[in-house]
Amino acid sequence: MAAVASATANLLEVRDVTVRFGGITALDQVSFDVAAGSVVGLIGPNGAGKTTLFNCLSRLYDCNEGRIDFDGKPLLSVPRHRIAALGIGRTFQNLALFGSMSVLDNVMVGRHCRTGTGFLANALRLPRVSAEARATEQRARELVSFMGLDDVAGIAVSQLPFATQKRVEMARALAADPRLLLLDEPAAGLNHEEVSALDALIREVCDRLGVTVLLVEHHMSLVMNVSDRVVALNFGRRIAEGTPAEVQAHPDVIEAYLGVAEVAA
Repeated sequence: MAAVASATANLLEVRDVTVRFGGITALDQVSFDVAAGSVVGLIGPNGAGKTTLFNCLSRLYDCNEGRIDFDGKPLLSVPRHRIAALGIGRTFQNLALFGSMSVLDNVMVGRHCRTGTGFLANALRLPRVSAEARATEQRARELVSFMGLDDVAGIAVSQLPFATQKRVEMARALAADPRLLLLDEPAAGLNHEEVSALDALIREVCDRLGVTVLLVEHHMSLVMNVSDRVVALNFGRRIAEGTPAEVQAHPDVIEAYLGVAEVAA
């Protein structure tokens, strides 16, 4: 409910972000906002700059120009290793799970940034270590259940179907209790039924868990169904922003996806 109450406030503000790799400008003065409690879709053809922007938000890349504010505070001055604890979670195009570990253990790994006991406390087996371990497992089990993974909680991830592994990765990202979840092409490799289930799951993450979602995706029907607003990029520049219907009908977006010849025809 807290997310709904603050839905008009911006959790993320991107202002004039520019990223260059040598002579190539990957992002060119990109600006947009993400309201708290919303799902925002980020679309564009291959090479539009979507993943580069995600890497800036994750602090994997530095910006040459511009600023990014998270919850009203500068993000670009935050060390990379503090991003998860700050409240930003992420999934990746290519799954980065621990294949030999169980579903539950993979999700528990995602909770690491919310633990406070160090090496000495663990070595001495202080009471707070056991308490923290129990709390970590409890939260992981809650997320496993939320994701519909109870039946496979003890199974090694490598033995599971690809769509199930995608859910595990999302659960692991949520284990850090993010306020903003960056989903990088979560529908890639999924069939029609799996995409429909993902659509409902993303809305549940936002509505039930109160997590704001920024979604990069090529699956247009998913983006248009699940997003409150959509931002379109092409060649590193923002070409449209608005409701799904507004962006879908924008001439620059149509041209970016279909080409001038097709539009003229």
